[in-house]
This record gives sequence, C-alpha cells and structure tokens, in this order.
Amino acid sequence: MAMLTDLINLDLSDCTDKIIAEYIWVGGSGMDVRSKARTLSKPVNDPSKLPKWNFDGSSTGQATGDDSEVILCPQAIFRDPFRKGKNILVMCDCYAPNGEPIPTNNRHRAAKIFSHPDVKVEEPWFGIEQEYTLLQKDTNWPLGWPLGGYPGPQGPYYCAAGADKSYGRDIVDAHYKACLYAGIDISGINGEVMPGQWEFQVGPAVGISAGDQIWVARYILERITEIAGVVVSFDPKPIPGDWNGAGAHTNYSTKSMRSDGGYEVIKKAIHKLGLRHRDHIAAYGDGNERRLTGRHETADINTFIWGVANRGASVRVGRDTEKEGKGYFEDRRPASNMDPYVVTSMIAETTILWEPSHSNGNGVAAP
Repeated sequence: MAMLTDLINLDLSDCTDKIIAEYIWVGGSGMDVRSKARTLSKPVNDPSKLPKWNFDGSSTGQATGDDSEVILCPQAIFRDPFRKGKNILVMCDCYAPNGEPIPTNNRHRAAKIFSHPDVKVEEPWFGIEQEYTLLQKDTNWPLGWPLGGYPGPQGPYYCAAGADKSYGRDIVDAHYKACLYAGIDISGINGEVMPGQWEFQVGPAVGISAGDQIWVARYILERITEIAGVVVSFDPKPIPGDWNGAGAHTNYSTKSMRSDGGYEVIKKAIHKLGLRHRDHIAAYGDGNERRLTGRHETADINTFIWGVANRGASVRVGRDTEKEGKGYFEDRRPASNMDPYVVTSMIAETTILWEPSHSNGNGVAAP
C-alpha cells in the first residue's frame, strides 16, 4: 500500500508528458501570496506561451461579487522545488477582463518604468535583503522564545550557532536550497540580531526580475513554513521594545554607478532620494514607523541622512565603493513587508527619470 509521501513524490515523467503549473499572484492585502495549479499538455519554458487564467477576485479582496473575474497573466517561470521534475511555478500579475491592470497590480507600473529607454540603458541592479521572523503557530510568539516570556538580550544571536541561540535553521536551509533549485538568484542567508529572525538575500537581479524573484522566494518560504507548522511574519516590528525590527534593505546600482567616476553619480542619486524622502517612506511598507525610530540600526523615519559604513543612516555607502570611486549603495529604509515591485521601480524612477523642482519640503543631511 502506497503511503501519502509516496504519492506526493510520484515521478510523472515516465507515464505522461503533462506537467503541473502553479500560478502565483499577489492578493488583495498586498502581502498575501495566492496560488492555484493547472495541468499543461507539455513542458513550457516561455511565459508568453502559457495560457492566461482567471480567479475569483471577490475572495481575495481584488474584485466585487457581481463582477468577480480577474485575469492572471503569466510573467515569469521558475522550477517547482516541491513537485520537481518539469513542473513549474509561474509568477503572474492581475488584470480586469477589459485588459486594464487592477489597482493592486504594482508589477504593471514597475514594468513600464523598467522598460523606459533611459532606465534600460542603465541596467539597474538590485540586491534585496529580505528579513523575516519565524513564529510558533499556536501562539504567534517567536520561534525558540519561552512561551509568554523573553530570551536573553540581543547580542549572542546574530549569525550564531547553537540550540540556545539559533532557532529554525532547518527551515532556513530548506528555503535556501529550494530557491536555488527554482532558479532564484538567492545569494545568501544569515541569522539576524533578534532571535527567531532570519534574512535571505536575492540578487544581483536586473530590473523587474528582482521583484519577481522576491515574490516567488516569499511564496516558497510560505510553503516551507506551512509544511513545518511554523508561521512566517514579515511585520517590520513583530516584538515591541528593545528588539530589532525587520527590513528589506535594497542595494542598488546603475551602469553609470558601476563605471569609473560612479561615486559622483551615486552621490547625485542619493541627493535625489533625499528630496523625495517622504514619497519613498509612504511606499516602503506598512508599519514602518514602528521600525524606523533612530534605534536598532535605523534612521528616524522623519529624517534622511546618508553616510559611509553607517548602519544608522537612511542610505549607506560601503567602504569599498568609496575607496574604488564606483559601485553601489544600500537604501535601508524599506520595511520587510514592502512590495519589491514598488520599491525597486521607485528607486530607479527617482534616481534616473525624476528631476527635482526648485522647491521641496525635505531636508537632506550629508555625512
């Protein structure tokens, strides 16, 4: 008699050419990832060759009950680490039946920015540091923390090893390998300052691909924690008090920044980011005011400052970039629950396309 695990792990390739495609999209809250699967008659590796599909938008907060159909348009394909074989994960965005992007479709606007000739020629690279917190399922309390209590103060947990300092490594490592299998440009992982909190990094990824990869990496993490019976939280400040929050630091460079003389381009770009500080903060994630307090390696949410090797700044430039006169910078303001389509496209828009007017209400402090 076959066991459930035997059936889950069935290899379909020796009995059919059909594959399973898991269509993934961002739900109505802007942070929930939804998915459903369909059978395809043969393997597909080009998203433009995949059929469009639809779902009930009234059940995801993306349509009304009297006109509930929302269209899924495939945009990017990844290997499926759960079903394996030639089965695929498909990142989609959402449209109304008339072809117009629905209000929650942030990918559509981002794609327009990244397809602008002035942006394309600059080949914007992004490296996103996605922090998250693992929670015990029944209590919503961080993994490894005593129920209703607190562990020792921060200090021993960052990049630590040991059963009394590192909680959830099996989940983290499973996610790391699953992302590599899927074809995501995951570049590393590490334990974070608060116990039960971890980070994975994706990039360098070019343009819209960074957003696609972060969303699929989040989906894979949700699936793995589902299997493990653990909850993953992207709240930017899951535990009040003297505990680090969770961010999504976004590293960024353009072709001009990576070329000789790029440091001057970087400084001009940072100046423009400072002029639009309020606009960026408004788009960088909900609840970020609980995280950006000026403590725990953050700058105050109302102040824009930048500096070299300063982890208390809004934007940090690395020592190597300063020394070599070219490279990249890190925007440390985005919250862990930010939309990567919004953040990456907004950084590109501000630094490449936007030109400041003579009047603005934001102060910019330089090092």
